[in-house]
Amino acid sequence: MDPGAEASRIHSSRPVVDGHNDLPWALRAAGHADLVGIDLLSHQTAFHTDIPRLAKGGVGVQFWSVWVPASDETPLRTTLEQIDLVHRMADRYPEYLTVTGTAAEARDIADSGKVAGLLGAEGGHSIENSLGALRALFALGVRYLTLTHTRTTDWADSATDNPRHGGLSPFGQDVVKEMNRLGMAVDLSHCSTATMRSALEISSAPVIASHSAAFAIAPHPRNVPDDIIRLIGEGGGVVMVCFYPAFVVPETARFAVKLLEVERQMRADGEAEEVIGELHEQAWNDHPPDVGSVANVVDHIEHVANVAGVDHVGVGSDFDGMSLVPAGLEDVSCYPNLTTELLHRGWAEGDIRRVLGENTLRVLTEIEAQGRRLRRAFRNGTEPTNHV
Repeated sequence: MDPGAEASRIHSSRPVVDGHNDLPWALRAAGHADLVGIDLLSHQTAFHTDIPRLAKGGVGVQFWSVWVPASDETPLRTTLEQIDLVHRMADRYPEYLTVTGTAAEARDIADSGKVAGLLGAEGGHSIENSLGALRALFALGVRYLTLTHTRTTDWADSATDNPRHGGLSPFGQDVVKEMNRLGMAVDLSHCSTATMRSALEISSAPVIASHSAAFAIAPHPRNVPDDIIRLIGEGGGVVMVCFYPAFVVPETARFAVKLLEVERQMRADGEAEEVIGELHEQAWNDHPPDVGSVANVVDHIEHVANVAGVDHVGVGSDFDGMSLVPAGLEDVSCYPNLTTELLHRGWAEGDIRRVLGENTLRVLTEIEAQGRRLRRAFRNGTEPTNHV
């Protein structure tokens, strides 16, 4: 059997459910928020993503991140603009892209040959401390909320900022409960270990990590330690392994942690974000990182599978949200290289399909079902909900 040919066969059925792609913000940052002057039907050298390469990679379901920076002064409004951008992307290319809100619809859309788009809000700052805003985002199609991004919020500690709550505040616990009731996935990527643990204790539905890797391999605080990986699996959730070399390649992760500490101190000293950004870029230029390869990513996939079980690992690339990419995973056309590597390592096709997408769709289905149960209990007067 030729693993490359076998991978091409597998990916021809569009099996990839990717947990995190930042194309919407990349378009906005490049001045294309209005989608004028860009054609996603042609190869876009400035981005990791376009429609032909999604098809080549076998992507059937894509979580589009509607991320906004934690420093944004009006994060809810900006998040709404990013949601609007994704919907306009689908409106412009209706033969290729569709936005949906359920796992079953996403599967049907992928089977029809289109890319099913789901929305993920990255960072609890997006809801501006309002459960009403959370509900509004859900009504607009957002199907996961990453509880934090790079900064600690008023209600949840970030993995890369100073902790203030010991995990989740009481309001943060209410956020998780309301997400359960809505049927919105609780996303633990970017969260501190204490926040992860708090969310796992509170959540009555499976949780996800939409784009994280294994701390045991690459010791970066953005990654998930084994005890949390195990708990996510025991709760029926999924860890979706990202591709960013700073989280995947051990030595690169160690350098990134040192740089992170410098940046945190600069921020504490009141340094401007522009200056911090320039330092970040210069540091990577002065110390060219080992970007690793597809083999490094598969190491993390295998580790999560060994710790939590093969039913609890997926993929969450972070394409168009990372400045570095591993060799062999340069853009969204390259997912078959993951499959080729897994085949080389003796993985069975059924298990590969679980990793590529079946696990994620199953977890989303279970989260939706728990939301229906909780809403039904509320209507019957047997379960309280939040109205803040």
